[in-house]
Amino acid sequence: MMRTHGMHRRSFLGGAIGAGAGLLGFPLVVSRSAFGSAARAAPSDLVAVGCIGVGPRGRDVMEGFLGNKDARIVAVCDVKAWVRDDAARHVDQRYQSAGCATYGDFRELLERADIDAVSSATCDHWHVLTALAAARSGKDVYLEKPMGLCMVECIALREAMHRYGRVFQFGTQQRSEGHFRRACELALNERIGKVHTINVWSPGSSRGGSFEPEPVPKGLDYEMWLGPAPYVPYTKDRCSNSLWWFISDYALGFIAGWGIHPMDIASWGAGAGFDSAVSVEGKGEFPTEGVADTATNWFLTYKFANGLTMHFAGDPRPAEWAARYPTSTSHGTAFEGKDGWVHVHRGVLDSSPAEVVKADRASEKIKLYESGNHVGNFVECVRTRRRAVCDIDEAVRSETFCQIGEIALRLGRKVVWDPATECFLGDEAANRMLSRAMRGPWKL
Repeated sequence: MMRTHGMHRRSFLGGAIGAGAGLLGFPLVVSRSAFGSAARAAPSDLVAVGCIGVGPRGRDVMEGFLGNKDARIVAVCDVKAWVRDDAARHVDQRYQSAGCATYGDFRELLERADIDAVSSATCDHWHVLTALAAARSGKDVYLEKPMGLCMVECIALREAMHRYGRVFQFGTQQRSEGHFRRACELALNERIGKVHTINVWSPGSSRGGSFEPEPVPKGLDYEMWLGPAPYVPYTKDRCSNSLWWFISDYALGFIAGWGIHPMDIASWGAGAGFDSAVSVEGKGEFPTEGVADTATNWFLTYKFANGLTMHFAGDPRPAEWAARYPTSTSHGTAFEGKDGWVHVHRGVLDSSPAEVVKADRASEKIKLYESGNHVGNFVECVRTRRRAVCDIDEAVRSETFCQIGEIALRLGRKVVWDPATECFLGDEAANRMLSRAMRGPWKL
């Protein structure tokens, strides 16, 4: 007997799942998920994928699934009609067949029992809600970075992924590039001596944007675009793909939106070094005009109880870093040890002494998870039920350091984070910032 994963809008809003409901009008295709995790691993069939959020970044993720021989996109969802229609046409053209369904509401896509997995590349304020709903409806999840707008959201998603036994991949694709993995292995195997400092930097956020209200464009479900965010009149800049990243109602800015990439590599290469209590303090610049209001630049220092120090900067990075790492660019991660350093960014892995990067890997004790393709790794894990290279636990750990840094910036003072309790020590004001209100009827 086929097991279904039904979920109506009203049951989602109440945090419940209506089992067996909502299939009327959808294809009654028996997917591997209908027979449990053992049948999921069957090599004879394709992973059916639904893509939620198919704007510019969502299309990039979509291409990863389109190029995977073990997956097939069967549905796309976006609150902009012209975006979802164009995405569906592209899918049909690639497969040379019609049939990619379109949805304006992700809950309708998730009602389909024939979908095994979803990607979510929505605006950031929707990330956790879409991923939670997917997990509750029995889907595995590929979630674009960053994870959420607050730590409570991230922790709720981690709990759900474990509770429902779902495969999760975070969109920090640098983990699937060999030179990033190698940089972390060199640090963990102490090829530069014991690491005492990690330097992390990323592009900063943008400024500007008009508050002037405008008519909502035809084909945009603006109410759904806002979702859990506070209601404000529509403006083109607010919904612009080049600006919403930098508006605090929808995102944390590039301290998380871009910073999560080099921060994730820092976390991977630090290993247990990131597991102790840590103080965070620093300074940042915030816009005083325009709709964009997240930190445009920052410099944060993290001091761990075990003696490790990390610095996190928004580009332009400190001049001394640019001089110390001659091949550096607007983003990167550098591990500093007593005997030298290892520096990595997209396209470059280098070290001082230069011989460090040539070290023989075969003799090393610590060898990290190998993935050569981020979407491909996710699809493989959907089939095998293996954990992905950046699973939910790794993802929340990396995300934490972006989020607690952003809180320190907004407070303008030092905070101390306890990873064991996942709260700030003796700091009521900082702990209040670990959660955010959601506009009804949305909730975790």
